[in-house]
Amino acid sequence: MPIDYQQIYAQIKAIGAGAQERKKRREEAQAKARELLSFYDSQLDLLRAKADSARQSDPNIRCAAPLTESLASSFPVVDSAPQATLIAADGSQINPDRHAAIQFCVVNVGAITMKTNSGETPQISTDTQLFYGDDLQPNGFPLSEGIVALKRDLAERAKLDELSKNVSGAVVTFTDGPIELWGAKEDAQSYTEYLQKYLGALSRLQSRGVITAGYVDKPSADLVMRLLEIASADNEQIQKIREFHPLRGVSDRWLFSPFLKSGHRSAVFKIQSSSEKTYKNALALHFFYLNVGVENHPWLARVEIPQWVADDSSQLNLLHSVLVEQCRVMGSRPYPYLLHRAHETAVVKMEEKQQIEQMLSMELRRNNEDMDEGSNKQSAKDLQGRTRK
Repeated sequence: MPIDYQQIYAQIKAIGAGAQERKKRREEAQAKARELLSFYDSQLDLLRAKADSARQSDPNIRCAAPLTESLASSFPVVDSAPQATLIAADGSQINPDRHAAIQFCVVNVGAITMKTNSGETPQISTDTQLFYGDDLQPNGFPLSEGIVALKRDLAERAKLDELSKNVSGAVVTFTDGPIELWGAKEDAQSYTEYLQKYLGALSRLQSRGVITAGYVDKPSADLVMRLLEIASADNEQIQKIREFHPLRGVSDRWLFSPFLKSGHRSAVFKIQSSSEKTYKNALALHFFYLNVGVENHPWLARVEIPQWVADDSSQLNLLHSVLVEQCRVMGSRPYPYLLHRAHETAVVKMEEKQQIEQMLSMELRRNNEDMDEGSNKQSAKDLQGRTRK
């Protein structure tokens, strides 16, 4: 049967009925957040001590930790005409489909290299990897969508490493999404292998002084809000910090929007989490918020950077100015232009997937390899006129 819109309508009415109560709770939490931000703005030692106390109680607690800049800092662009080589990479994938006649996987990475203020045409590069047969069963586990995502993220950072070699002068590289490698950990051995390769790529970038960053558009994180919650907790509440959420529902993006002017960045924070055991020393994860919007219409992104960039003011300033300039190219919908171009290069269209499948099928038949059939479930879905899953 199709969706029961009568049931949906009843649920939507219930959601609407709770709107005022939700608004009241959110405004109370927002008022509390403003108060805490003002109170703890310059108490950085105290904030670090409270964050450390929370970690002693819960080693997996995730929050921001201040460095040397006050919480409500706002820094303008220093260099409005940066001279650098920019490299952006983005990836897409075709996940294995057990219902298809042929099992395969594709990871496609697109990268754009551009020298600022040079007049040179940006260079486009694409790497496409096809996985078939035993490649779909690493370590005896079926290749899941989570592992494919790990392959894609590793391929993006490896591409930045490859393209930045032998480039003279300042080099700024960035990808879409966080620097931290996320993904399924059901295959622990595969995850560990990819993670070590990923950390190796980051270390090589660091050894050559390459700036690298992850750009998170419309972030929903509450890392700084979580720090303020921890700061306000008493000793008893610290012991149960995972359950203590007086500012629930208020995001960092909301917190910083009022005072970050167009083109300004926030203070730089360290990410305190269990990942500190993995991303150590120069690779330690940091972030700042950046208003890439215009006056009266702020638009905040979170920019993740490793410690080697956070510790170097010239690299930090260059990255800041590059991202602001890149976002302005896109006009009223600010987003780094080269990331947009990299995505256009990387995305795999349905007709391309079908063409790969056809080419693979023809080659297997030419070599007399046994061919499987698609599942009956997929056949039923493909019946003409069927639009439901």
